[in-house]
Amino acid sequence: MAFTSLADLCYAAVVSLTLWSLYHHVLYPAIFSPLAQIPTPHWTCAISDAWILYARFRSAENRTLLDAHRRCGQVVRVGPRELSVSSMEAVKAIYQGGFDKHSWYSVFDNFGVPCTFSSAQSKHHSIRKRMISNVYSKSYINSSISQAAQSQHILNTRLIPVLKTSVSQGRAPHSINVHSLFCAVAMDFISAYCFGIRHGTNFIKDTAHRDHWLTLYTTRKGYGFFPQELPRFSTALRYLGIKLTPGWVDMANHELEAWCKELSDATIQDIRGSGPEVDSLNDPVVVRTLLAGYGKEEEVNGTASYLHPTVILNPELSVASEVFDHVLAGQETTGVALTYLSYHLSQSLSLQEELRTELRSMQPNMALSAGSTQMAMPDPKQLHQLPKLHAMILETIRRYAPAGGPEPRVAPCPSCRIGPYEVPGGTRVSASAYNLHRDEQAYPESEQWDYTRWLTTGVGGSNNSEAALKNFWGFSSGGRMCLGSNFAMHGMKLTIAAIYSNFTSHIVDDRGIEQTDMYTGHPKSNALHLRYERASAQ
Repeated sequence: MAFTSLADLCYAAVVSLTLWSLYHHVLYPAIFSPLAQIPTPHWTCAISDAWILYARFRSAENRTLLDAHRRCGQVVRVGPRELSVSSMEAVKAIYQGGFDKHSWYSVFDNFGVPCTFSSAQSKHHSIRKRMISNVYSKSYINSSISQAAQSQHILNTRLIPVLKTSVSQGRAPHSINVHSLFCAVAMDFISAYCFGIRHGTNFIKDTAHRDHWLTLYTTRKGYGFFPQELPRFSTALRYLGIKLTPGWVDMANHELEAWCKELSDATIQDIRGSGPEVDSLNDPVVVRTLLAGYGKEEEVNGTASYLHPTVILNPELSVASEVFDHVLAGQETTGVALTYLSYHLSQSLSLQEELRTELRSMQPNMALSAGSTQMAMPDPKQLHQLPKLHAMILETIRRYAPAGGPEPRVAPCPSCRIGPYEVPGGTRVSASAYNLHRDEQAYPESEQWDYTRWLTTGVGGSNNSEAALKNFWGFSSGGRMCLGSNFAMHGMKLTIAAIYSNFTSHIVDDRGIEQTDMYTGHPKSNALHLRYERASAQ
């Protein structure tokens, strides 16, 4: 009798567990959840993450979500507790509504320490951003003596000499992998701004170091799926001795971190008085500002500060984590944008001539006169008021968004409203520049690169670029938008102005120019070979 009762209890327990699992994992998410009324691109999305995880695993998330939105609407359910949105109204609700970042961003912690970009909670992010945002503002960059000196040095003593050498009679073949070169230009700009010229990189000329560094960076970049999307699964397997990420990826990460830590520590030593005197060229604007911000936070809030465990107790490591994020993001995204803009310019000499005419209208402009070795640096206000240059860069970022993948956030508790839907707290929600930039109403023939869409005046004098600007999301939006957007725009405009004021460009080899479908997309071949020739004098 006791045996029968025990068997009955076990049977009842199994049935109860089965029914509970059926309700929790199938019936509730598919029928009773508030998310059940939201369209799904695949029938499994209501009960499983497998559909979207598979798209991410095979590096097809952006185009998969684009197809899902075109079939199912502006708000789609891609997992039991995950939504993707593609309307600016939903973007405003999420990204200007103070939603916290998803744990997906924790992979961007460096040295085990959060940076501004990876901070999950809005309050922590706000404090970090407030310390550094001023030196990335447009007004600060335009008026910064240090930034101007560094840009002048990088363009006049590095980039222009490299281009001059490439067109010399003794140089054959006459071509340059400009994707690599533009990543180098971007790295030299951002590392100088962070560390000063003395401790910054010289990747434009030091090609061996550049190639090694880019190899390490490419290595670390391709293995983020498991730690970002399945962190618990990855950790559990690691305890069992199974590593889903190859050991050489960890080695590449460690080498890159050690490289940045060395530059950061040397810069901090200079600031604290143990190095040579710092002038404008060697002014480590970002590191200097971070240290001042950390000191003020300690003075004002002390142990009560939200950031006490990190920036106050270990400021050196926190500085390294922050600037590591800046240099990694800055070199890749800017390098990609410059590559694709040059790709389109190189297909049309007449387009280059239009741009050159506009560039040379500045006073002073950047055209090298006969016998001169130094370009004049333009007035930043004039540079940023050039309509065609601005339009070409915006269109390149729109069509080839360097950071075009989804930006996941977490819906606040207990719930919130996104469009017509009530969304429970804890739901993962995201939008992407890739999708928003392919809205055919805002960007007709969105797959085409057409810079005139930012200049066009419609019937009755209406400005058709208003819709384009409204949907532009190349740097995200809200309080957590890209911190370095103004710096990136300034650097791109200077670089393009320096090149096309003095040279014409021609495509030599564009195989593999197609952009990868990743969070940060780049040419599949990591290459674009162009030939430069000297442009005619003014």
